[in-house]
Amino acid sequence: MIHELRIYRCVPGRLPALLKRFDTITLKIWERHGIRQAGFWTTVVGESNQDLYYLLAWESLAEREAKWTAFQNDPEWIEKRAETERDGAIVAQVTNAILQPTSFSSVK
Repeated sequence: MIHELRIYRCVPGRLPALLKRFDTITLKIWERHGIRQAGFWTTVVGESNQDLYYLLAWESLAEREAKWTAFQNDPEWIEKRAETERDGAIVAQVTNAILQPTSFSSVK
């Protein structure tokens, strides 16, 4: 098992729109594609309170490539993303890293 850490830095004031989009749109589409989330977090104390952190769980890089590509090309996702961004971009920057657990990690 590997995890993907994704960090979305929102355009100032747009974090609520991103959270709503995940809650009402994105997670349902992910479920259809078999994308498994391991958690979502916002920042209470830290560099920016406009960030969303989340982890995705993958069996392999091949699974990630296949499922993420299918999601990105999903017609419903493309349509809904455009609808939610008609007032402007929500996310200013995306950072991601693929993480492999250490031998002593409680999360495998």
